[in-house]
Amino acid sequence: QIRTDGLALVQSEHAGKEFGKLEISSGEFFHDEVKDAGLKTTENARFYGVSAALSTPVESTEGKTLVVQFSIKHEQKIDCGGGYLKLFPSSLEPKDLHGDAPYNIMFGPDICGPSARRVHVIFNYRGKNLLLKKEIRCKDDELTHLYTLIVRADNTYEVRIDNKKEQSGKLEEDWDFLEPKEIADPDAKQPENWDDNPFLDDPEATKPEDWEQPETIPDPDAKMPEDWDEDMDGEWEPPVIDNPDFKGEWRPKQIDNTNYQGEWEPEMIANPNYFEDEQLYIQKDIKYVGIDIWQVKAGSIFDNILITDDEDFARNLAKETFEASAAGEKEKKDAKDEDERKKREDERKAREAAEAEAEADDEQEDDIEDDESAFAEDAEVESFS
Repeated sequence: QIRTDGLALVQSEHAGKEFGKLEISSGEFFHDEVKDAGLKTTENARFYGVSAALSTPVESTEGKTLVVQFSIKHEQKIDCGGGYLKLFPSSLEPKDLHGDAPYNIMFGPDICGPSARRVHVIFNYRGKNLLLKKEIRCKDDELTHLYTLIVRADNTYEVRIDNKKEQSGKLEEDWDFLEPKEIADPDAKQPENWDDNPFLDDPEATKPEDWEQPETIPDPDAKMPEDWDEDMDGEWEPPVIDNPDFKGEWRPKQIDNTNYQGEWEPEMIANPNYFEDEQLYIQKDIKYVGIDIWQVKAGSIFDNILITDDEDFARNLAKETFEASAAGEKEKKDAKDEDERKKREDERKAREAAEAEAEADDEQEDDIEDDESAFAEDAEVESFS
């Protein structure tokens, strides 16, 4: 298990990347300030690249379950940025960690705009990074959430969020690990007499006698101008207009083709590149866990990173730590939100009171000016009496 206290992090120094700084923080609201402290991204528009060696590297998961579990809190109301972890092989050079560095597994939430809010589960298989074909929507509020990936020895998987199952299935079905068993025969050709037209012209259809009409006709309402001189201007011709009787090119109506054979498809044959792999679940050579992300707006807090082969241990640990902390954190968040709401309400009332007072002062000044004006008029009248 990897925790933030005493975690031996190695910062990447990969050339050409401007990496942001991480700090230990429990954020603005928490259940226990010490226990809930994690790794917090602190600088906007930055890459983050850190890794740590597992206390016990994974040589092989053959015959075992693999569990990857961690928590993350997007306290900054994230709108674009990663929140996932990567598991790396021993070939990784920690100080050269970057986005193209080969990894075993990538798992966790990734947010980019209001629509792209998904949980990534990517396996590297025979040198290719394979994406989960199912959609798992991640959490996008400001609270801490727990993400758990379970890969079992029966070639099944499960993704849990906040200790509750969100997705599960078979590895072979939900990732493109293997080539298809059958493929279309690349040498097959459509027979020349294959009829793939669902309709044909009605052989009994005939074109109406009055069908042929010109597209345009002389304007029957046009008149030759009075000053038209045919000797000087030539023979006058009326302008043309669209012919309302023009029907376009005649085509016979379509009827069902009784010889229609459907869309031709080549014969399926055995795929020479297909092979069975009953050990898709096996992961070999996992030595490092790392954060390799980009964030437009920083403030995410990673914590409770756990790599284990004990599914029950991970689930029980989540109950003992995350669930207790999450409940207390939400109470603090709700209290903070209520304090801010009251503050905004008090500010609004104070602002309205100030505006009302200013308006009253303006009205009083107007009344005084009116009285003074009336007095001046009376005085003027008296001076003329």
